[in-house]
Amino acid sequence: MAIKSIILTLSFVFFFTLANSQQYSDPECAGRRIHIRDLPPQFNLHLLSNCSHYPLSDDFCPYLPNHGLGHKTHNQTRSWFRTDPFMLELIFHRRMLDYPCLTPDPRRADAVFLPYYAGLDSLRYLYDPNHYNSSSQHGLNLFRFLKHRDSPGIWERNRGHDHFFVASRPAWDLSQPLTNDPPVWGTSLLELPEFYNVTVLTFESRAYPWQEVAIPYPTSFHPPNTALLESWVGRVRRSRRTTLMLFAGGGGVSASPNIRRSIRMECDNGTGVGGGDVVNGDGGSYSTLCEFVDCSNGVCEHDPIRFMRPMLQATFCLQPPGDTPTRRSTFDGILAGCIPVFFEEQSAKKQYRWHLPEGQYGEFSVFIPKEDVVFKGLRILDVLMGIPRGEVRRMREKVIELIPRVMYRKHGSSLGLKSKKDAFDIAVEGTLERIKSRLQEVSVH
Repeated sequence: MAIKSIILTLSFVFFFTLANSQQYSDPECAGRRIHIRDLPPQFNLHLLSNCSHYPLSDDFCPYLPNHGLGHKTHNQTRSWFRTDPFMLELIFHRRMLDYPCLTPDPRRADAVFLPYYAGLDSLRYLYDPNHYNSSSQHGLNLFRFLKHRDSPGIWERNRGHDHFFVASRPAWDLSQPLTNDPPVWGTSLLELPEFYNVTVLTFESRAYPWQEVAIPYPTSFHPPNTALLESWVGRVRRSRRTTLMLFAGGGGVSASPNIRRSIRMECDNGTGVGGGDVVNGDGGSYSTLCEFVDCSNGVCEHDPIRFMRPMLQATFCLQPPGDTPTRRSTFDGILAGCIPVFFEEQSAKKQYRWHLPEGQYGEFSVFIPKEDVVFKGLRILDVLMGIPRGEVRRMREKVIELIPRVMYRKHGSSLGLKSKKDAFDIAVEGTLERIKSRLQEVSVH
């Protein structure tokens, strides 16, 4: 479908919903009412028309169909798409239009959603040479609109404390200090005092700022109904785990010590096959101790078959940090029922508190400090083979229970599936609680 046609379709859905949103008196909406700001299309839909404008960045035009889910992986599927995680802003916006407690009256809203595609807007500052030296301007046009040109009082009522938006990039890409001279990588959106009060949902947050909260990367699985979700969960539960541990990713080829290099060396040094004497959690034995799925140069990003099939056959999925601590692969692995193995707490435990409860990590994941592997010679295989079979089974069941919490179901899904909270529902619920708490703090002071 042509880009213009996609944008016209999206425009119709968005503005039809805005025009027909109702004043909800349903008691179930108490404390949950959200107003969607009617932003000019320069802040969202018009950014989609620039999908091929940045030669140093990927052309994201192929990932716009199906309201940001991308094309189906094959014609017969109803649940699997070639989803690009950077389309989360578009996916989230479309899902917000299905939210049951929208209100057209901002005065009755408990929170205000800004349908601003912050990550897509950042591309011109990150990849267009004409904007390299103006990264501190990212977001200022939006603030001027909210402050001076939009309906008076919506922003000023709570000075932005009740507003939130999604930025589909790691926070590090949007947090260049305003004092950097000359500027280096990133924009300064999250460093702008104008947005300090706004809740920002990102793939990966920094450890210290108040306003950022990490939510799951979108995977390729977006079921439209309960039957398809249950069918997948059944397949995950029945899958024979013939590989002890798997790493799907790139890197690890440099001479300098790092966790990815250690993983690849461990897989290469005679531990790849011959695990017949090692019993797996299902009472069988492993034919492979370590499998490496090479995802270098982005070859896996839009081809879930390349890594999901091996993940379905693996007991443990290794999730080492790369350029930044977090990985989309964490959530791909959970979808496959593959127990995540983390090497630093910033990879997940200190990130996704709403979706992966911090106090339960020992129930569904393994933690091995990367320093012990890289500098002290600890073998990952020894740690994993030392976990009792019964504990492995319990951990896998816990991972399977997490599947609905980390997936983004398809927009317009069935009523039955809507009764199960997915990554979007949990993010909105957490945001509402966060804003409520913040407004109470502000009112006290």
